[in-house]
Amino acid sequence: MSQALQDLLDLLDLEQIEENIFRGQSRSAVVPRVFGGQVAAQALVAAGRTVPADRPAHSLHAYFLRPGDPGAPIVYTVDRIRDGRSFTTRRVVAVQHGKPIFHLSASFQTHEDGLEHQAPMPPSPDPATLPTSQERLRGYDHLAPEVVEKFLEAREAIDLRYVEEPPYGRFGEPREPHSQVWFRTNGKLADDPLLHVVLATYVSDMTLLDSILLAHGRGGWAVGDVVGASLDHAMWFHRPFRADEWLLYDQESPSAHGGRGLGQARIYTQDGQLAITVIQEGVVRVPRP
Repeated sequence: MSQALQDLLDLLDLEQIEENIFRGQSRSAVVPRVFGGQVAAQALVAAGRTVPADRPAHSLHAYFLRPGDPGAPIVYTVDRIRDGRSFTTRRVVAVQHGKPIFHLSASFQTHEDGLEHQAPMPPSPDPATLPTSQERLRGYDHLAPEVVEKFLEAREAIDLRYVEEPPYGRFGEPREPHSQVWFRTNGKLADDPLLHVVLATYVSDMTLLDSILLAHGRGGWAVGDVVGASLDHAMWFHRPFRADEWLLYDQESPSAHGGRGLGQARIYTQDGQLAITVIQEGVVRVPRP
């Protein structure tokens, strides 16, 4: 396991300070606030630690309420909404400086057999043939060196490979609002199913709004032609998967309007199993002159 991955696992681990109350640390992201995927992943850890291990997470719904302060810890309070025969529901509120910054509802379910179908996996190249983040980013002379270093630091623990040029790599002309990314952790993980769900939740916030930028030929915060932030985030975990094995993140944007844009995606295992569905809305604004 790489040191960067161990550091990420330590970051996502939580200290229990009272029954149903946990504390997590923060760190700076590629923008001057706590990375939304970190807060969502830590909140899911808090919820999962109050649920029996034989009930894996099957969905989460969350709202980002305020920017997180990377210089302060985050306190997570868990409300045990329901413990049913098949489903368990938890609500988590993340608090900093006495104010809620994030709200999550998560549901967990015992294993059941049932009807089976899925959307087919779209075509995509073998991830081994794609350039790494370092190979791509080192080739972008138009990005400031400090921007490149922030991106690389944020992705040290995750091997994330774009199929096509990312928004900040080629911009100025609209493209199809569709993006594909392959990802996996830079190292093997333990077999705990919650850990793999938590890591996928963390990564899911990295690139989901890219397709909005592509539709308008925008490069994003890295080149300063938009400003934005996540508003809400929803995930459904359909089938077992491992976050330390290649996952295809197939993303698109059906709409942008009123200073907001919507991203939706499906995450597939390399052998074609639909593992996760993700939907997120974010603020996407063009800076005023």
